[in-house]
Amino acid sequence: MKILVTGGAGFIGSAVVRHIIRDTQDQVLVVDCLTYAGNLESLAGVKDDPRYGFERVNICDRAALDRVFAQHQPDAVMHLAAESHVDRSIDGPAAFMETNIIGTYTLLEAARHYWLALAAARQAAFRFHHISTDEVYGDLHNTDDLFTETTPYAPSSPYSASKASSDHLVRAWHRTYGLPTLVTNCSNNYGPYHFPEKLIPLIILNAIAGKPLPVYGNGAQIRDWLYVEDHARALYRVVTAGAVGETYNIGGHNERRNIDVVRTLCRLLDELVPGKPEGLAHYEDLITYVTDRPGHDLRYAIDGAKIKRELGWQPLETFDSGIRKTVEWYLNNRTWWRRVQDGSYSGERLGLN
Repeated sequence: MKILVTGGAGFIGSAVVRHIIRDTQDQVLVVDCLTYAGNLESLAGVKDDPRYGFERVNICDRAALDRVFAQHQPDAVMHLAAESHVDRSIDGPAAFMETNIIGTYTLLEAARHYWLALAAARQAAFRFHHISTDEVYGDLHNTDDLFTETTPYAPSSPYSASKASSDHLVRAWHRTYGLPTLVTNCSNNYGPYHFPEKLIPLIILNAIAGKPLPVYGNGAQIRDWLYVEDHARALYRVVTAGAVGETYNIGGHNERRNIDVVRTLCRLLDELVPGKPEGLAHYEDLITYVTDRPGHDLRYAIDGAKIKRELGWQPLETFDSGIRKTVEWYLNNRTWWRRVQDGSYSGERLGLN
């Protein structure tokens, strides 16, 4: 197969690309406009493989997408391009409406016309896999509740509302036009190459720099944590073996309160980075409680029974094994995150204008 991966220079997208190149025989074309969270250095290990290609294209640019489809003739699309940081969506929702809604609509239309041409020529089957989030479901208030594929949508933030909108568009294009689509909704990802604004890398990097470790409210918000490489395997399994028109929820089966995640990171850093900033006895001493985020969801938790039953996927990493691998990766890859922090990783500075 040749798989077109939108947002392939982002956190989850780059994990998908690395998995496909390293663990399959398929080809990958990355389509990414390299906004602040797009980082080609996350693909450095696979960029020289002849099965890898890259196009700097904005998914809102229909003419560019039509050219990409015509030139590269993909067998499948894995759509990961999205604005994804909740805090940014609260401060500036316009970019989320543009990329997540208009961008998905534009990509769907380009894919639909390409697919119709394939069908007219009686060529191979085509699939459009839309990757979404569990945040579209809102939050859970009972301790035993889980998000299933039929849980009603109740998004709480501009980000989750824009992703819910894009999910509805994808399903509408399947029902109305017959476009062969699949949708996945995942829990919180973590792991290598995670942009430092997100909770886990932010805590790691702030701690080793001796900076405050901000925790919203009382830190009692609960998330289900999914190691990004487990997620990449699940996504590839869905795009290659999932049933067209279906939705699959992908979870890590690792519920943790935010404050417990932060304390776990601090204990690991006490073990792995004993040389603390002067005057600091334990990294937990840096924990600082800050005003809670507006509309902050209390609990997310995924029921992953369907993808296990129908596609045979389940996560390989426990939270304890995955979080240790993550901390060790950040400690061993300081050049990557320092270039993110100082901005020298960006597409503009790489001469990709």
